[in-house]
Amino acid sequence: MGRAEDRRARRRGGRRAAPTRSSAAPTGSSAQEEPVTVVGGRAAARRAARGRGRAKGKAGKDGRSLIRRMFTWKKIVGAFFGMCLLGMGAFIALYMMIGIPKGNADATLQSNVYQYSDGSLMTRDGQRNREIVGLDKIPKSVQRTFVAAENKTFYKDNGVDLRGTARGLLNTLSGKGAQGGSTITQQYVKNYYLTQNQTVTRKLKELVISLKLDREKSKDYILAGYINTSYYGRGAYGIQAAAQAYYRVDAQDLSVEQGAYLAALLQAPNQYDWAIASDTGKKLVKARWNYVLDNMVEEGWLDKAKRARTTFPTPKPPKAAPGMGGQTGYLVNAANNQLARQLVAQGTADNVNDALTMVNQGGWTITLSIDKKKQAALEKAAKSQLTSKLDPKKRSVDADVQAGAVSVNPKNGAVVAMYGGQDYYKHYRNNATRTDYQPASTFKPVILAAALDGGAQTQTGKPITAGTMYDGTSRRPVVDNGTKVGFAPENEDNASYGEITVQTAMNKSVNSVFAQMGVDVGMKKVLKVGGDLGMDTSKLNARPAQTLGTMGASPLQMAGVYATLDNHGKKVTPTIIKSVENSRHQVDLPNPIGDQVISREAADTVTSVLTGVVDDGTARVSVRNNAERDGRKVAGKTGTSDENRSAWFSGYTPDLVTSVGLFGESKKSGAQVSMHGAAGLPRVNGGGFPAQIWAAYTFGVSRTGLKFDLDTTQGAAVRPTYSQTPSRTPSQTPSRTPTSESPTSQTPSRTPSRTPSQTPSQSPSQSPSQSPSETPSGGGVQNPLDPNGGQQP
Repeated sequence: MGRAEDRRARRRGGRRAAPTRSSAAPTGSSAQEEPVTVVGGRAAARRAARGRGRAKGKAGKDGRSLIRRMFTWKKIVGAFFGMCLLGMGAFIALYMMIGIPKGNADATLQSNVYQYSDGSLMTRDGQRNREIVGLDKIPKSVQRTFVAAENKTFYKDNGVDLRGTARGLLNTLSGKGAQGGSTITQQYVKNYYLTQNQTVTRKLKELVISLKLDREKSKDYILAGYINTSYYGRGAYGIQAAAQAYYRVDAQDLSVEQGAYLAALLQAPNQYDWAIASDTGKKLVKARWNYVLDNMVEEGWLDKAKRARTTFPTPKPPKAAPGMGGQTGYLVNAANNQLARQLVAQGTADNVNDALTMVNQGGWTITLSIDKKKQAALEKAAKSQLTSKLDPKKRSVDADVQAGAVSVNPKNGAVVAMYGGQDYYKHYRNNATRTDYQPASTFKPVILAAALDGGAQTQTGKPITAGTMYDGTSRRPVVDNGTKVGFAPENEDNASYGEITVQTAMNKSVNSVFAQMGVDVGMKKVLKVGGDLGMDTSKLNARPAQTLGTMGASPLQMAGVYATLDNHGKKVTPTIIKSVENSRHQVDLPNPIGDQVISREAADTVTSVLTGVVDDGTARVSVRNNAERDGRKVAGKTGTSDENRSAWFSGYTPDLVTSVGLFGESKKSGAQVSMHGAAGLPRVNGGGFPAQIWAAYTFGVSRTGLKFDLDTTQGAAVRPTYSQTPSRTPSQTPSRTPTSESPTSQTPSRTPSRTPSQTPSQSPSQSPSQSPSETPSGGGVQNPLDPNGGQQP
């Protein structure tokens, strides 16, 4: 038995304790006791180890057990269904409580009142441009374009898109804004029964009313309501007004192509209006037009062969609304657009389209920042200096010249005057706010500001200052760390200047210098500073060609850039709205004066340099020598784009900033064209008509006796300016005198600038004894006489 028990114990791994010794066993029987004793010892050790492990893990197991007991799958599922039931109950309660209200869109429409800054009446916007037409007056194919554009399941759904609505609610709660998803029924409910306000309450009401409306009314009733209440832009509410506004026909005579455009337009009327759309806007609306027609083919509503034959129906030019003639229409639209953007920014509306609908529903009293005296002066200057000299009967190109201008108070950002074109009735698009033309050389101060603000150096390691020397040779290849970047810009008239200072390069607007400077600074830095100052550079790819101002910009944006320079580097965002009143909506206008975006020293140095453009550069004829100047201190910059499609002058006194742009726009096609030959001149330059308009206006309304309060030791405003003798003969003698002022071979002038704000203690008695014989391939050369590393000669 003993051996059998031992075998069983060994098979059990020693878990069995050693058997009690029998009294009959011999006392000296060690042969049987030894193996049992060993097995029993191992078993005890294992039991002790397991006991210690259980003791250590007991607390953790107790905690996990508690969590398991609290969050069992049954409890989780139960909680989920409980929340679902609670939500369903709440929705049922809402459904019982909310009924279909009476339509209030038409009942609450009022005129908007627009006032000048002094509170005097500018205009009222008159009656709504709306005419309700029955669905039987709208061709079936045109009806379906709206369904194809907005809601392909319209004829099958129950009036709501639960997924889209849930997404909208989450976006509203999280502050992300709307992302679409509404059905035609929901959009009609929002337009006619509710408001455009972006709130959770409105979205829930929209959902409930849409469900009820879909049950109580026919799809045709809802579609007719949607088509007749939507806003199509150009002041047109409803399809009948839209058909007249865009195609000069009644709704019943619309083609499927025209209907598809109007349906596409509803997504963004302001952006997709062909008359004012940017190139991007035109591409987007064409893409959406194609999307609408393709959806119709997919749904079996349009024959594929007919679809293949369709062509885009270009809308006709707009007609201005009554009471909007002259500059009034431009001012009203600019104010409406700014108000709409603010409504979106503060979360009152989902998007600009909804916000414009809110504005056009009326009931607003909008006081503009426009000063009546300055507005009249700007209009008079444009007429006397430009439009009176244009004669389309003699020269067809004269009909293609458009002008825009914006004047801003740099201390508070108020737009005190705006010129949008010769007449809102004749030219619908506002030239003061359009961004499709190049600002050209008016961008050069941005490059210098970026260099000064960032403490940039030339590629030879010298600080970039007003006195830094650069090679002004025309078509000089731009290099980056000794490598040519494939860009060699031509100076105006292909004039070469040899070694010149940054100050002289700004005065004469030398492209080759600023192209190299832009690479020295870094084009990403340049574009960032441009954006900080007020330009729209966020989507631009950094490349050297942009040093010539090849991006788009508006007079409004450029006025903001130069106002920020005038305001010592504190951001100025021009605003045309002084105050807003409405009984249903609260509008919080932001402060036009923002943070310090570049250092004061950098901004003031740019201002100082720009005084040289007026006194010794491309603007001297129109501005410096103007009889009405009366000692005013002036800084500014001219600009003329490639092929003379645009010409600019942006300039400022201590109390007023004004940007003037001329644009070549074909009267027939609206395409950008050259202004060569306009008014009988070979070329329209920034120092010509734009500077003349600027001077006639500014010297008539700005204060005299003011000085620039500059924190800088550089530039033409604080020390004498000189014209330097080129170190070598220009590579090419211009065939005619450059309009921007050709380089001259003369000894340095000892006459101080005509507008210094302080007199230097001592002027250099002579030009530098030695000019660098060759500019390093990396860029600028430093003048050894400059205490900052670059004294201008």
